[in-house]
Amino acid sequence: MELSIIIISYNTKDMTIECIRSVIEQTKEVDYQLIVLDNNSSDGSAQAIKSNFPDVQLIESKENLGFAKGNNVAALEASGEHLLLLNPDTLILDHAIDRLYAFARLSQGEGIFGGRTYLGDGTLDPTSCWKKPSLWSLFCFAVGLTAAFKRNRFFDPESYGSWQRDSVREVDIVTGCFLLLKKETWDRLNGFSPDFFMYAEEADLCLRAKEAGVQPVIFPDAKIIHYGGASEKVVADKMVRMLTSKVKLIRKHWNTRLAVWLGTVFYLTGAYIRAWNPVGVLFPSEKALQWREIWARRKEWASSQ
Repeated sequence: MELSIIIISYNTKDMTIECIRSVIEQTKEVDYQLIVLDNNSSDGSAQAIKSNFPDVQLIESKENLGFAKGNNVAALEASGEHLLLLNPDTLILDHAIDRLYAFARLSQGEGIFGGRTYLGDGTLDPTSCWKKPSLWSLFCFAVGLTAAFKRNRFFDPESYGSWQRDSVREVDIVTGCFLLLKKETWDRLNGFSPDFFMYAEEADLCLRAKEAGVQPVIFPDAKIIHYGGASEKVVADKMVRMLTSKVKLIRKHWNTRLAVWLGTVFYLTGAYIRAWNPVGVLFPSEKALQWREIWARRKEWASSQ
């Protein structure tokens, strides 16, 4: 078996069905198995998958394991030489899996490989990859420079500037929604860290991989649509989960207590400014109430262990 494709499903029934269908229709040159782990969805996802795709290897979890642990469990069933992690809210375009796998096979040495992602409206999704966080990038977030100068190389330093993901390029982090690597590499890195439930687990994996000499790379000819955020309906809940993971990430990968303390302060400052800024001066006023809830719940994420 050349490739094991893993999809983690949670209350995204219709999108998951369309994602699986796009994999089958668009993947013709790779010998693959398709594993779907359903995280105890309440929308009938598991039954719909069984009814529509009886050949798919379905794992029905009795609890919501989250994205990181869900992938780790599913990977235990993988028999492919490579693993492809694929979000359920994606669609494969123009034989993207065939293309990405071929590129990975031709590449020298080990790697973590991602493609070029588009939003549902067809515009470029810049979150296919990003740079690792730094004190400067968190300061820019805190004071609003990132929001004011999106995709500016200096003031939005995690975004890779205006690069359109239209060339092969080494990066720091590849998004977990479309991520390919050797099963041997995954096993050597022990998969996703159990420190993360959802969000930043791929950042942690890529940073650990780079330390081990495994380079993340973007290959632009592998294209997908990524709708994004389909399993997270409440914005405040999503941001609390995301900030929890971001704080955990810097605590795990930054070397000094002072840097971690400053980074956490910058996240807190950014949340406070977004919650209490004068109406419309720095950030859209309609999001202020959401950020006030996020600020009120700061002990949940700023003290993440």
